[in-house]
Amino acid sequence: MDTNSQNKPTPAFFAQAVASFGISLTAVTAGIVYLPVGSWIRAFLAIGVLYVVTSAFTLAKVIRDQQENTTVVRRVDQARLDKLLADHDPFKVPGAAGTPRT
Repeated sequence: MDTNSQNKPTPAFFAQAVASFGISLTAVTAGIVYLPVGSWIRAFLAIGVLYVVTSAFTLAKVIRDQQENTTVVRRVDQARLDKLLADHDPFKVPGAAGTPRT
């Protein structure tokens, strides 16, 4: 049986995600710096961007943790099923000599 059914991300996907994050953060930061407004408005926008970024990381961590929890539960269930199937003897007769009755 295939117990590892999760696909792992490729290095190219990881690099694309990192590059996308870096480019978007740089673009928004540059937009805030060159925006023709006062420093208070720039500071407010910068705090807003930092809040969005930290919230995105927190959300990603929560989703990852939830996925890991379901993976662990799935693995435990699979191990229990494998044990039940390994212990099952379809030819064992209940109550026969040498076997306890249930």
